[in-house]
Amino acid sequence: MAAKKLFLHYLIVFLYFPSSSSLDIITANQTFKEGELLVSKNKKFAFGFFTPGTSSYRYLGIWFHNISQPSVVWVANRNHPINGSSGFLSVNRYGDLVLYNDLNQKIPLWSTNISDEVTDNCSAQLLDSGNLILVRGGSGRVLWQSFDYPTDTMLPGTKIGRNKKTGFEWSLTSWKSADDPWIGEFSVKMDTRSPMQLYLYKGSKYVWRAQIWPIRKFSNVFSFKTVINQEEAYTTYSITDDLIVARSMVDNIGLCKWIRWSENDKQWKEFWSVPKNPCDLYAHCGTNGKCSPSNSDAFECSCLPGYEPRSPRNWYLRDASGGCVRKREESSSLCRIGEGFLKVENTILPDTSSSVAWLQMNMSHLECERECLRNCSCTAYASVYNDQSGNGCLTWYGVLMDTTDQVQDGIDLYVRVDAIELAENTIESNAFLGKDMEILILSIISAWLALILLACLWTRRNKRGTVRRDKPGKRLFDPASGSIYYKNTLVASELRQSSHPQDILFLDLGTIHAATNNFSETNILGQGGFGIVYKGQLADGQEVAVKRLSKNSGQGIEEFKNEVLLIAKLQHRNLVKLLGCCVERGEQLLIYEYLPNKSLDSFLFDQTRRSFVDWRKRFDIITGIARGILYLHQDSRLTIIHRDLKCSNILLDANMNPKISDFGMARIFKVDQIQEKTNTVVGTYGYMSPEYAIFGKFSVKSDVFSFGVVLLEIVSAKKNNSFQEEDPSLTLIGCVSDGNSSFVSNNHLTQKLKLIGVEIMETRQSNGYS
Repeated sequence: MAAKKLFLHYLIVFLYFPSSSSLDIITANQTFKEGELLVSKNKKFAFGFFTPGTSSYRYLGIWFHNISQPSVVWVANRNHPINGSSGFLSVNRYGDLVLYNDLNQKIPLWSTNISDEVTDNCSAQLLDSGNLILVRGGSGRVLWQSFDYPTDTMLPGTKIGRNKKTGFEWSLTSWKSADDPWIGEFSVKMDTRSPMQLYLYKGSKYVWRAQIWPIRKFSNVFSFKTVINQEEAYTTYSITDDLIVARSMVDNIGLCKWIRWSENDKQWKEFWSVPKNPCDLYAHCGTNGKCSPSNSDAFECSCLPGYEPRSPRNWYLRDASGGCVRKREESSSLCRIGEGFLKVENTILPDTSSSVAWLQMNMSHLECERECLRNCSCTAYASVYNDQSGNGCLTWYGVLMDTTDQVQDGIDLYVRVDAIELAENTIESNAFLGKDMEILILSIISAWLALILLACLWTRRNKRGTVRRDKPGKRLFDPASGSIYYKNTLVASELRQSSHPQDILFLDLGTIHAATNNFSETNILGQGGFGIVYKGQLADGQEVAVKRLSKNSGQGIEEFKNEVLLIAKLQHRNLVKLLGCCVERGEQLLIYEYLPNKSLDSFLFDQTRRSFVDWRKRFDIITGIARGILYLHQDSRLTIIHRDLKCSNILLDANMNPKISDFGMARIFKVDQIQEKTNTVVGTYGYMSPEYAIFGKFSVKSDVFSFGVVLLEIVSAKKNNSFQEEDPSLTLIGCVSDGNSSFVSNNHLTQKLKLIGVEIMETRQSNGYS
């Protein structure tokens, strides 16, 4: 049986490629006819006439010579077949290889067409690489080569790419059918724009795409090389093991594949091909979608972070062709208001030809992120590495197309999202800690509780039951002091990083009693919904203001701790300075620097003291408040929303410099957050923005609204709600917007607002702000 099988193999070869005398070279004026072969030096490849399959036509081509199965790798006259068996090839007087249909008629069917001038002494030679070359005699210069005109097969050394100067393109095209070498509808071409990509086309439509840069190892057997210079851009490969016979090709049914010859089985075996699954198909999940190959029944498509299906109904029916769109359409939400990037791990990066994309070399990951962040049109970036070129930065400016998960050798993609999406993903990632992490955290907490319990027992034993009083200078939230960690605080993330704020002193209650003369009424500086503020003097002579939270106040331990942690981390000349605090015997006390001129409202709304704040001083106060807000919103390490900005919370020092105070209602916004919603609206009506007062939504815009009300009060010297006696529905804002002529005229409000606006802009520009 084995002998019979081998005989059939050789019979097929004999019929496909007729045996004949073999030549090493075709010289000038030599006729290469039917029945002759040109065989490479080591008999790896043969060149001659053949008839594919059931076809009745003859073609001139190159095939593997030492393989029993017909394996054509190149065809000269694929669109001009020979009808009969009288075709021949020769080198004409111009040095061209020319294929003729008949010895008598000599109708040319194909030519190398290299020159219009006479080129003497040219010859054709078939190399062991499978490359047929036309060489000028004497100089040995290659005038033409078949590797420049590949058909459906890419052999080692074949190029896929483009000559930048001439525009000449190296590409693969499939056969029309298994028996017809005519140019088929599938092709493989290179997009040579940086970075280069490989495409499988059906006609002019993308079928599949592959990344060329950065180069990823395909196999230990294949070594890939990418060349990019001023003249050309292409990719090629070599085989490191000479005993392996393999090739890459695009077949007539649209598969781009790699096959190798198995000598044991006497057949070609496929070891890689595309497209094989839906995720191989170009943009299977549409714009801004991501495809995840899986063996499960789950839908393979999902939207990239920050996006949602354009058509939820079609998505539910597993039709993702419509792609994904931004969850929030406002373009401003992605331009320098807290946006950031979410990582999509191990991907085949998005198509760089579907949107504007840039590749820049010698950039670190951090530099790459900054490059994308500074341009509001940048939608994603990836930090890549290439053995040939080093570090690189890829940035996309437009839709993200054809992103696919790749478990091995994938590249991390960083997608630009707005602050809301960034916050949601951060919370979600924190909520789903791995089991090992949970065990670790529980172990640490248990250990700390054990230490705290031992410390408490040791302290009680040594003090023999006396009440412990903290000494002045002891730091708040010091783990050694056994401070209580309160749950459900919005500053929990900060507590994880710093368990005891620096430069905040923990004072004992006795010291505060002595400083305030036992909270004497004569020491009262002011009073609010939170409680009373007392003037005090410490033992070293330093004057302080002591804020005593009332037990009936809406502010509890959360607000108290929130204010301590916030002000401890804020250092600015237009923010009030917190010196210390006290939590003892049910008292919650905050110790601030003493500001002798009290609050701004005590000047603005007092007929006598109003004269102390002329227009120049009011402008200075306005700009000082603006600086403080700018620091809270933009220049501090964390974005702080005050939520209760009003004139009574603006304190004045001895030089009438404004300082923002009362951070009990303030909230931290991380850089990935632009808005938050609360079910409990706090603050002062009349200063709240409408979206906060009605819906509980607050952001930096809430403080800006409050600042606008304060600005009107400073300019007009009238309280926002002072008009309610005349008209309960009217406020200062309503008065201005309604154009109350007497009010505007008497106070020159419009002129002053314009003047202040111009001066603020000039001040900001002189300080380097845009």
